[in-house]
Amino acid sequence: MSISIAVCELEAAGASCRPLKLELVKVLLEDITEFEDIVEYDEVVTLTDAKSLFPEWGSFIKRNRLSEETDAVYVDKIKNAEDLKLLRTRSKKVSTGWLSVTGLSGDRLKKALSVSKEENRITKWDMVSFEEMAEMCASCPLSWDKGRGCIGAFGPDDSALPGIAKKSGCDIVASVPDGMRAKRIYTPEDAQKLTGEVAVLTLALPEEGKMYVRRYAGCLERLRGVAEISVREGCGFYFF
Repeated sequence: MSISIAVCELEAAGASCRPLKLELVKVLLEDITEFEDIVEYDEVVTLTDAKSLFPEWGSFIKRNRLSEETDAVYVDKIKNAEDLKLLRTRSKKVSTGWLSVTGLSGDRLKKALSVSKEENRITKWDMVSFEEMAEMCASCPLSWDKGRGCIGAFGPDDSALPGIAKKSGCDIVASVPDGMRAKRIYTPEDAQKLTGEVAVLTLALPEEGKMYVRRYAGCLERLRGVAEISVREGCGFYFF
C-alpha cells in the first residue's frame, strides 16, 4: 500500500477549487419527507409491465438501445416515439432521493443537510470536467507537486524514510505511518518543523548510502513543497 500527501485546501483562501467545493449543488436525501414537492423523480416502467407491452422484447431493446441487463425501463432513455407513448400508460414516478439545493435556504436547507450524508453531496467542483480541473490545479498557488496539484506521493507504507527520520530526531517525518492511520491533520506549525527536518534528512541520507539518496530525494522534495505551501497559506496537511 502506498502513502500519499495532501494539503487541506479548504483551509486556504487562495485555493482555486475552494469556492467551487464550498458551493453545494445537490444532495442525496436519506428521507424525502417534507421534500416530496421538489425532490427529483425518474419516470419508470417495471420490467414485467414493459415486457407485457412489448412481447417482442429483443426488438424493443434493440431499437431503443437499452441494455439487456436492465431491471426496469426508464422512460427518459426511450428513443422510439411510439414506444414512449405506450410506456407512459404504465409509468410511475419514483424518487431518486436527489435534491437540488439551489434556492434553498434557512430551515429547509438545514433540514435537507441533516438527512444527507457528507459523502452523498455534489458541489460545483464535481461538475467541472477533468480538463478544466487539470488546468485549474496547474495554475493554483497550492499546486506544490510540479504543477500537478496539491496531492502527491510519499511512498510505500514500508518506506525506510520514517525509520531514518526517527534516528535523526525528525519527529514529523517519523510519524507519517502512524499519522496516516490516525488520520492526523498536521498544522502550519508542524510544517515549519517539517522544513527543518527536510534539511536534516537531506544531509543524513548520504550517510545511509547512495541507494537511499536516489530512493528518497524526490520524497524530501515533495515534503519541502508541502511544508512551504502549508506555512504560506496557513493550511494544514495530512497523509492518507
